[in-house]
Amino acid sequence: MISTKTYLDLKKLKQKIKEADAIIIGAGAGLSTSAGFIYDGDRFKENFSDFIQKYGFKDMYEGGFYPFSTPEEFWAYWSRYIKINRYDELPSDVYENLLDIIKDKDYFVLTTNVDHCFQKSGFDKERLFYTQGDFGLWQCSVPCHNQTYDNQEVIKQMIEQQKDMKVPSDLIPYCPKCGAPMTMNLRSDNTFVEDKGWHAAAKRYHKFLENHQDKNILFLELGVGFNTPGIIKYPFWQMTLQNPKATFVTINKGEVIIPKEIKDRSIGIDSDIGEAIEILKK
Repeated sequence: MISTKTYLDLKKLKQKIKEADAIIIGAGAGLSTSAGFIYDGDRFKENFSDFIQKYGFKDMYEGGFYPFSTPEEFWAYWSRYIKINRYDELPSDVYENLLDIIKDKDYFVLTTNVDHCFQKSGFDKERLFYTQGDFGLWQCSVPCHNQTYDNQEVIKQMIEQQKDMKVPSDLIPYCPKCGAPMTMNLRSDNTFVEDKGWHAAAKRYHKFLENHQDKNILFLELGVGFNTPGIIKYPFWQMTLQNPKATFVTINKGEVIIPKEIKDRSIGIDSDIGEAIEILKK
């Protein structure tokens, strides 16, 4: 149930979107959670019942950090993880509704999410910067070189051919250059590969900021917590402070924080993001 205050704040936001010269969306895990990417509960049980029975995992994250004894079992788990969180259809239309709201504006998306939901929902690839990687890419675990590899076809084969919680040994990915095991292109330590695509997206993002730094810009933060605040949250606050024409908006159920220095040019909406976007779309 949307409160009167939230409804009025969303009405203000709708006007801000209309007036903005540009919109920068900063998206965190809360946005995908609102869209149905739940990592526990029924969704977890439906896809990992055998792993739950054997290991007692409580959610996908726990299984993702488990030290499986063989690469065959490791990739049986991770191929399912990647399939449902990267290649399956989106559980809801939250991302598509968001695109409907901002598609006619000059926009850019900065996200720490690795599920590719923006591109799958029709957002312009040239206006996206995935800072933390992509479930759809592999890299050398060393890494011996700065290149990533699309994994969709091999993941499909792993899903189709796995048996007794193991994939065939000949499907286990190894680096084509040094022979080391491949791993996901996800930022967790200093081995994360920033490939040519990553650097090109970073350059486009910084160019977008440069071109709009003195304009009426709306920083729209969606579902961003404090796991990596230095990527989206803190820079958005700082850029809003530096630009008197800018507005900062955060939508995040249960975690709305706005510094006092920019409070007069900010809107904080404590609400489910999907519900808020649904109202904005009307």
